[in-house]
Amino acid sequence: MKYAVLTAKHHEGFCLFDSAYTDYKSVNTPIGRDLVREFTDAFRAEGIKVGLYYSLVDWHHPDYPAYKDPFHPLRGSSAALHESCDFDRYLDYMHAQVRELCTNYEKIDLLWFDFSYEGHSGPDWRAQKLTEMVKSLQPDILINSRLEASGGCLGSLLTDAPTPWAGDFAVPEQIIPPAPLKTPSNVAVCWEACQTLNNSFGYTADDHVYKDSRICIQQLVNCVSKGGNYLLNIGPDANGSLPLQAENILREMGQWMKYNGESIYGCRESPLPVSAFGCRVTARDHILYLHIMQQPVGPLPLSGIRPKDIRYARMLSTGAEVEVLTKGWAAENYPDYTFISLASQANETQLLPDSADTVIKLVLHRPVSSL
Repeated sequence: MKYAVLTAKHHEGFCLFDSAYTDYKSVNTPIGRDLVREFTDAFRAEGIKVGLYYSLVDWHHPDYPAYKDPFHPLRGSSAALHESCDFDRYLDYMHAQVRELCTNYEKIDLLWFDFSYEGHSGPDWRAQKLTEMVKSLQPDILINSRLEASGGCLGSLLTDAPTPWAGDFAVPEQIIPPAPLKTPSNVAVCWEACQTLNNSFGYTADDHVYKDSRICIQQLVNCVSKGGNYLLNIGPDANGSLPLQAENILREMGQWMKYNGESIYGCRESPLPVSAFGCRVTARDHILYLHIMQQPVGPLPLSGIRPKDIRYARMLSTGAEVEVLTKGWAAENYPDYTFISLASQANETQLLPDSADTVIKLVLHRPVSSL
């Protein structure tokens, strides 16, 4: 884990920080604690960068209009249609709280806004003023795209003319893009897939549809192989504890990362074509990492690279040497492919050591960018 994001305030308006602008906050409950302060202190102490989620939507504030919000609990209420709201007063409140988060908790690495929709997007939030204020207080901070976007709409970042409030990275939600995100002029767009461990963002006692560690590892690899990050959401219970099943999944992912993290951290998408054989590729400098997530029969075919480009191949988790076929068996019949053999005999099938993702490290004679 390189960074973590805490929900400072979600749509219901309850603040986990000591805001001077509301009494609806954690310090006014029996625990009497500023949880944002505890989060930022604890994660920084472990060398993990800190991000804060802040909902632009607020169902508790009397000046936030219910009738325009497609998810508001009172969205179907006829009374809500005629409610009297001073939205400018709400915007003053919202901007003031964001200023608190950017002022009272030392360096914040990432600000995760949520979310925009028709009638409430960009200028409706005074987004340019808000962005300028955040950047003036936290010059190195990254801001997501949701001052004008949502989980399904990625905003003007994916155009050649992004708005001043477009943000620094796009955040597709509960989906991983089928290809790297790029503008029409082929400029790469930074992005982060926001996924839940089960089907809920908050704690839901009866939601037992968990993605196991195998699925989560493969989602992580899928993101990195397309130039993206992976933000995995976990909902702790009322006591702040993680469900045991969630904890076990995270520990299993951590065990995989212990041996294979080199193929994730600091890596990017590869210029190699996506394989049809259950293989994703991540890259750095002069190294390719083959992530094999589907059992191959016989040697593994790769396109876009020749055997002469490869200095050596090894199993990342063990360092064991892996053979790159240059002659014999299938290699001579398919000159446009390079074959990697996991078995001692090229015509045999070797079961994958790790069914979630077996990683092979290919060290090249030249930089990946020159392939």
